[in-house]
Amino acid sequence: MQKPEPFVKPDNIFSVSDASALLKNVVETAFPRIKIRGELSQITRATSGHIYMTIKDSGAAISVIVWRGTPIAFKLEEGMEVILTGRFTTYPARSNYQIVASEIEMAGVGAILKMLEERKQKLAREGLFDESRKKPLPRLPQTIGVVTSPTGAAFQDIQNRLRERFPVKVLLYPATVQGITAAAEVAAGIEYFNKMNNVDVIIVARGGGSLEDLLPFSEEIVVRAAAASHIPLISGVGHEPDWMLIDFAADYRAPTPTGAAEAVVPTKLALLQELDNMWVRLSGNFTTRLINAKQRIEAINVKSPKQVLMEYSQRLDDLGRTINLIVNAKITGARQKMDLVSGMPNILQNRMLALGQSVEHLGQMLGSLSYKSVLARGYAIVRGADGNIISRTDAGTPATIEFTDGIKVL
Repeated sequence: MQKPEPFVKPDNIFSVSDASALLKNVVETAFPRIKIRGELSQITRATSGHIYMTIKDSGAAISVIVWRGTPIAFKLEEGMEVILTGRFTTYPARSNYQIVASEIEMAGVGAILKMLEERKQKLAREGLFDESRKKPLPRLPQTIGVVTSPTGAAFQDIQNRLRERFPVKVLLYPATVQGITAAAEVAAGIEYFNKMNNVDVIIVARGGGSLEDLLPFSEEIVVRAAAASHIPLISGVGHEPDWMLIDFAADYRAPTPTGAAEAVVPTKLALLQELDNMWVRLSGNFTTRLINAKQRIEAINVKSPKQVLMEYSQRLDDLGRTINLIVNAKITGARQKMDLVSGMPNILQNRMLALGQSVEHLGQMLGSLSYKSVLARGYAIVRGADGNIISRTDAGTPATIEFTDGIKVL
């Protein structure tokens, strides 16, 4: 870089303010527009809405100001590598220089992919991409909500394909699909259809573009709105190789906007074929049922009235014979019981005679075993004063003697 020639004479004397103003004019004139590549750090958003930060590399750091309202297509984060476009200026009150940024873009595809991967992992940990959250698409929706640009090719492609396949009602929520406001407008469209609940399915669509152009569809506000939608949502952003974070949160990912239209409604021909297949299955099932019913009817043996009467007569005869057997058995049993009752007096008399003989025999045994029969043969019982029997001469003085006819007291 060529060194500029000095234009201030060495003997000129300036005030501090004049010198600062001269330096400011020189810097702003020499660098009216400059692009700088580096890594962001010390990002601070003031209450005024301005953003203050530093862009640096391994050898130097420069202060950066982003005035409120400056369009930025992505969220600024620590460590992010960017290409910053702006103008150099000075801040005399602090005797430093800085860049007033007018544009900020990510420095290459690698930096964007790194940022997307980190954001993807963060949202995945929150469960926003879980398969259990996915909702099935309606079979034949009556109304489809589309969030996209009304002037873009994506909306025209969707309408054309729907007319070709199965015409349905389409409601458009107009949203920009590129730039600083795109993410907020797309998220607002998803939330609008969910609030109104006036569609059966939502398509978020955009045609192809560069990775930078598609970044709004990877912003957290869009991904969270898609994951929170209670209406089934289809992502049809970009072309087949393009993957945005909304694809992971959507209930269905279509490779293109046209593919989204194809996923949401079947073709007329497919419906007709499906109806034909259903008719074949139904008619075959109905025919089988008719054949089975006919076979069951033919298997029925219809009897004549005479045969029916004869069978009932035979049943009555069998029933009569059974009743006779039961009655006769009952009568025979009753007679046996009556005969048993009529013989009861003789049985009782015999029982009484046997009991009398048993009592007489027991009386005889009692008499033979009694000690009084011994006394009758001439024996006596000597008892002492305590009433105990005395059987020895040395047992004590006798008090009474019991004979067969009485007791004598001594």
